[in-house]
Amino acid sequence: MILGRVVGEVVSTKKRPQFEGAALLIVQPITPDGSARGASLLAIDSVGAGRGEIVLTVLEGRAAGEALGRKGAPVDAAIIGIVDQIETE
Repeated sequence: MILGRVVGEVVSTKKRPQFEGAALLIVQPITPDGSARGASLLAIDSVGAGRGEIVLTVLEGRAAGEALGRKGAPVDAAIIGIVDQIETE
């Protein structure tokens, strides 16, 4: 899993049937202190996240597909949670 911030949306008028009704969001990976790290990625949203929210994202294809409840869907990344708070020592 990675921590990330939703920085944008992707609109697609045509997509595979497995993705109908699913939002495509652009996620910028971040460190626990909120600093950007690495390149942003495209993820399927399974929790109703919005722009600016901090999210948990899985990158493994099988885990990402299962997070959506859509077996066999060609998914590389899926948002599986919205983070309410981060605490570090």
